[in-house]
Amino acid sequence: MSKILERIEREAGIPGLATILSERLGSTDLQSLLLEVYRKRSRQRRPCAVLADYETNRFVRPSSLTPVWLLEWERVAFSNLPPEFQPVELSPVCPLGTSSAIAPVDQNWVVSTIRNTELVSDPTNVLALECALRRRGQLRERARSTSSVHLAASHRVLRAQYYDNPDLVSHFSLFALCSAGRDQGGLQFEIEALTLHIRFYVRSVQAFLGVHVPLRVSVTNFSSQVPLPLLQSQLLSPIQQGFANVSCTIDIERTSGRGYYTDLCFHIHAATPDRLIELVDGGSVDWTQKLLSNSKERLVISGIGSERVCTELSRQGF
Repeated sequence: MSKILERIEREAGIPGLATILSERLGSTDLQSLLLEVYRKRSRQRRPCAVLADYETNRFVRPSSLTPVWLLEWERVAFSNLPPEFQPVELSPVCPLGTSSAIAPVDQNWVVSTIRNTELVSDPTNVLALECALRRRGQLRERARSTSSVHLAASHRVLRAQYYDNPDLVSHFSLFALCSAGRDQGGLQFEIEALTLHIRFYVRSVQAFLGVHVPLRVSVTNFSSQVPLPLLQSQLLSPIQQGFANVSCTIDIERTSGRGYYTDLCFHIHAATPDRLIELVDGGSVDWTQKLLSNSKERLVISGIGSERVCTELSRQGF
């Protein structure tokens, strides 16, 4: 990227052009400038060029999945939401920096707009903002409020990173959960929230695909605050006893998500005849601590790939 910028600045005859635009111009002025640039560029476009872009641009092609399947999955998922959760319909865009300023995600993985917003690339980041607003309201009413906020959303996301895999696409649907509250000590809030999340996903997937699909729940603890036997007794054993055809394990080998999740995280896989298919990823993060400047705030996020539920397992004959 630095070499590309150097070439652009050299050809434009304006050294430090990127710095000038990003640091010296205010957000509103930069927006006005870019709006005019793209207005002029769009006027130069011919309809055949627009059609050519629609044919080749990986960001704009429609999904290969019929929306009928997605609608049925969403119906099942929303009907199985625990009563604690409130469904939210998110905007297609969110504030610039929602991903990179809150979570350790490079902004180049996000499709930024010229109006100081970005297209939603992960609904959990946006739900975290909504949770933070609601928690701030609770804390204004009572300084040490222990009330919790539980939100759910189904959203089509767009991600800018290039996937060198034909099975991975730039836009897809995610069903996400987000639970915010106050630290209760010993990761009790996190364990209770994880229990709600995991039970929801297992119940919804089994309602959608049937109990004959074996599911594997694995939990990893990136901290040392909670003994593994406690996780087994308080989190995993009740889930395994409450659902048929579900195995629960503690995964001490997992490294993915370290630095993203603060302590507890989990996966849910479907066990097909020849491989494990990852369906759900989630865990505890420090985002509301940052958003509210309060070290006592706790947040658990999770998401399931809706299209993966609809297509990957059908390919395996389920």
